[in-house]
Amino acid sequence: MSTIQGQNRWVYMAAKPGGGRAFGVVRARDTRHLADQLRRSRLVPLKTWAVPDWAPGGQVKVRLKDQAEVHTQLAQLLNRGVPLVEALEVIASAVGPASRPRIERMRELVAAGSGFSDAARTVEIFDPVTIAVYQAAERTGDLGGAAKQLATTARRQLAISGKAGTLLIYPAIVLSISIIVSIGMITVILPQVGKTIEGAGQTLPWFTAALMHTGLFLREHALWAVLALIIAVAAGVFARKPIMGFLNAGLRTMPLFREVLMAQEAARFFTVMAAMTRSGITLADALGVATGVIGHPRLREQLITLRTRLIEGGVLRSLLDSVDALPLSTRRLLTAAERSGDLETAFETLSQDLAEELDRRATRLLAALEPALIVLMFLLIGSLLLAIMIPLILMAGSATG
Repeated sequence: MSTIQGQNRWVYMAAKPGGGRAFGVVRARDTRHLADQLRRSRLVPLKTWAVPDWAPGGQVKVRLKDQAEVHTQLAQLLNRGVPLVEALEVIASAVGPASRPRIERMRELVAAGSGFSDAARTVEIFDPVTIAVYQAAERTGDLGGAAKQLATTARRQLAISGKAGTLLIYPAIVLSISIIVSIGMITVILPQVGKTIEGAGQTLPWFTAALMHTGLFLREHALWAVLALIIAVAAGVFARKPIMGFLNAGLRTMPLFREVLMAQEAARFFTVMAAMTRSGITLADALGVATGVIGHPRLREQLITLRTRLIEGGVLRSLLDSVDALPLSTRRLLTAAERSGDLETAFETLSQDLAEELDRRATRLLAALEPALIVLMFLLIGSLLLAIMIPLILMAGSATG
């Protein structure tokens, strides 16, 4: 069983108060603890299954949406004088069922005397960047202020993720429709047309004959074809990290895509830097943590080198020129901010500007993808239509002659 502090993953089927069934995955110590959690959500457990270790998602991450809710509620409650233990009790009722056990465990740890950042690290609810911000805030006594800043950061990251999702949804829908229509034409329409033409004594073009035999093969072995598709999808799920890494590496070399990816990486980096410097974390420590959110190899390598030289005694404004992965305007702004001693504001400004830049570049990319996807649809479906129409035209010509 995969566990976090003694909690296993469970798949459940439960009855809703107004009728119907609800399905989901939660963490619980045992079936009794699971039933208690479901009852708090006004659900009646019907069936439960323990999830084994080898199943995908063994280390279930807390959704960014739930993290944003935790930060927002924590900022509002603490800044109004609500004790931390009581605040965590309220937060547990505001997050989703999958995150609720971790919040409840945090409340137990805090009530037993643990610090908030230590409790968060124990239940693995936040990433190392967020935990580092809260740890620094505990030292300064401004946990509510840190939560407010992290709430803003989480909302920006949600907006960035939403843009990335929008870019993927549209092509995925278009490609799915094209593939479904193509499979229908290959397995149903093309074989019927091909048999009709062969029955009339005409010879099919090699392209039409190849597609017709492919469609007949898929129809005769439909079960095996579906099984192969399921295996391919399962393999894709298990190998999604190397697959996504390969795709990202390819997209970083393509025009339009590389600009969007760089804007996304830079926006995430400066958002994290703004949150950490606002919490009193030193620049070198902030760089050490924030580089962990960078996925672009070149930018990450340059930032790591900058941090190393900064620790060795270098001056930031003289080191920024080596980070040529960032635009020149960004480096000049940071140089001016470092001279005036206001890097915190510069990071905040850059995070906002780059989020807007990402929005603009994503809109342009989506506009450029539309005609490309139309051409792809034509290549998929148009080639099948030609495979059908060409033998029909030839047959009609021979009949006329």
